[in-house]
Amino acid sequence: MSLFQANRPASRRLHRRSAVPVAGRPCPVSPDHAPAVAPQRLIGLAEKVVREAGMLELLAAEMRIAELEAALEEARSAAFTDPLTGALNRRGFERAYAAEVARVRRRGGHLALVMIDLDDFKAFNDRHGHLAGDRALAHFVSVLQATMRPSDVLCRFGGEEFVMLLPDTTVAEACTAARRFLAAFSSRAIPELDQSMTFSAGAVGHDGSESLDDALERADAATYAAKRTGKNRVVAG
Repeated sequence: MSLFQANRPASRRLHRRSAVPVAGRPCPVSPDHAPAVAPQRLIGLAEKVVREAGMLELLAAEMRIAELEAALEEARSAAFTDPLTGALNRRGFERAYAAEVARVRRRGGHLALVMIDLDDFKAFNDRHGHLAGDRALAHFVSVLQATMRPSDVLCRFGGEEFVMLLPDTTVAEACTAARRFLAAFSSRAIPELDQSMTFSAGAVGHDGSESLDDALERADAATYAAKRTGKNRVVAG
């Protein structure tokens, strides 16, 4: 028997054995016979993707809500604030006043109002211009806000006229506080101008039994008395 003939059967056997796994060596698998992915795994993966997508959508919605709430709060704040000085406007002051009067009526205690009018403001505007006048108003509010208590309320009523609401304060204490504000304001020059200003003020007490208009009328009369007697002073009403 020739060598060639003897090797042919052996060659066929070797080819057949190649499909038999050998220890330590992976057995090649035909693509047609690849193991299928379990349906449960596919369902679990789909559920996870949907869940994560839902969480991202919920997070985006919450962020949008937070943005809208911030914008609403900013708009609400602007509705109660004087844009030039940052003090409250009349609407904001009336809101604060109503809250303080309700507290006084419920718990008792003292409440004082101080009306403030910058001295010779029209002459200042005529001499330096309206931009300088705006700087003077902003300077006034900045000085008072740095001096007043956190519970005190400052409002720009219009032009150069301001009103302060001082909780838990008697008329005598309000006059002392107003004189302290006056000393701080008159001692500091207006930015970009080598000049300071003064104000006249009238202080009144409030026991919660009168209207805001009546209290303001009394404070206005006291402020007028301060103007009439020389300006740069505080008068109790």
